[in-house]
Amino acid sequence: MGSCLSYLITSKATDGVSCTHPVAPRLKVNAIMFYTAIRYACFSLAMTLSASAQAGIVLNTTRVIYPAEDKEVSFGVHNSGGGEILLQSWLESDAQGTVDLPFVIIPALARMPADSKQLLRIMYAGVDMPQDRESVFWLNVQEIPQAAAENALQIAIRQRIKVFFRPQGLRAEPAQAAEKLQWRVLEGDRLQVSNPGPYYVSMVRIDVLEGTTHVLKKDSLMLAPKQSLDLPLTKPASGHPLNVGFTSINDFGGLVPYRATQIAREAVNAIKVAKTDTGAH
Repeated sequence: MGSCLSYLITSKATDGVSCTHPVAPRLKVNAIMFYTAIRYACFSLAMTLSASAQAGIVLNTTRVIYPAEDKEVSFGVHNSGGGEILLQSWLESDAQGTVDLPFVIIPALARMPADSKQLLRIMYAGVDMPQDRESVFWLNVQEIPQAAAENALQIAIRQRIKVFFRPQGLRAEPAQAAEKLQWRVLEGDRLQVSNPGPYYVSMVRIDVLEGTTHVLKKDSLMLAPKQSLDLPLTKPASGHPLNVGFTSINDFGGLVPYRATQIAREAVNAIKVAKTDTGAH
C-alpha cells in the first residue's frame, strides 16, 4: 500500500535502431537461433544490471497528507543515478477517463544533475473537493533519462504514491481510524469489514484465524471512508469466533499492528497491539 514502481528499458543497437521492450526480452527461439538467442539474453541481462546500478530516483516519503488549511505541501526527490535526468511529475485520479483536478505541482518538469535533490510542491486551488471525508489521488514522479549512447540501455523509472487530501473539521482522529473499523461474520463464508469514519484506512498482512486454522490471508487492502467490504473465507464459518490480525499504515508510512478477537455476528472493533505482542503476524 505504499509506492508503486514501473519502468521501461530502451536499448540502442550498433546499427542505430532503437526499440522499447520489457526488462526480459521476449525471445522466439527455434533450434537454429538457440545459440544466438542465449548470447543475446546474457548480453541484455548484463546491460540491465549495469544500467540499474546507474539510474534511480528516490522519494523521501511513501505517501503525502494534504491538510486543506495548508497553502501547499512539499516532498523531496533525489536523483541517485550517475547522470542528468529530466523529472516529470503529475497527479491523477482513479476515475475513468481524464479528470481535471484542482491541484498543481511545481515544478512539473525539472532538470536534475547526478546526485542532486529537488523539492516538489503541491498546491490546492480550493474548489471541487468533498468536505465530509478524505479524497485520494495518485502522484506520479517519472525519470526521463538523457539520450542513450551506442549499445547502452535506458531505464525510465516511474514511482507512484498516494496523496490524501484531508478537509478541515473532520471528526475523530486519523490515528484512530484503524481502531474504528467494524468486523463481523456474515452468513455463509464471508467476513465483513466496515469503515464508518471519514479517513482512508490502508492495511497490509491481514490474517484471519478460526482457532489455529487460517481462513483468510490478504496482502493488502485499502478501505475508503464509509465503505464496507465482504471478504471470502476459505471455508464456511463453523460458528466459532474468528480472530483478525492486521497491520495499518499511518500518516508517516509507519506500520502499526492491530487485533480484533472473538468476531461473530455482532460487530467488533480492533485494538492496537503492543510491539512486544504481535500475535499471529
